[in-house]
Amino acid sequence: MMQKLGWVATAIAALMLTASATMKFLFVSGRMTKDLGEGMAHLGIPESLVLTLAIIEITCVILYLIPRTTVLGAILITGYLGGAVCTHLRVGDAVFGPLLPGILTWVGLYLRDPRVSALIPLRK
Repeated sequence: MMQKLGWVATAIAALMLTASATMKFLFVSGRMTKDLGEGMAHLGIPESLVLTLAIIEITCVILYLIPRTTVLGAILITGYLGGAVCTHLRVGDAVFGPLLPGILTWVGLYLRDPRVSALIPLRK
């Protein structure tokens, strides 16, 4: 049961991050409105970095979904979203958006991978 919940959390986190990367790819290709560009400008991120961020984000998700590299993917997602949290805090925005997929990434991994749960034992 816990492993199934872990896969659900993993899927939700992966879908959130994939949707974010997809929006960035669509913006770069010109198929998305300028809203994303305005949001990036608000955060102080130039439009020239949107493609790079999309590539980094989707690479982290792919690594997270491959069983052999899932821990590496989770670590990279944590770093990526840590930067997002810092960026949002810097401009006074809420950090729930980048925190949620980060939390789900590790909850999912904890529940579905006994190696991770052995490293982080929770006491009853």
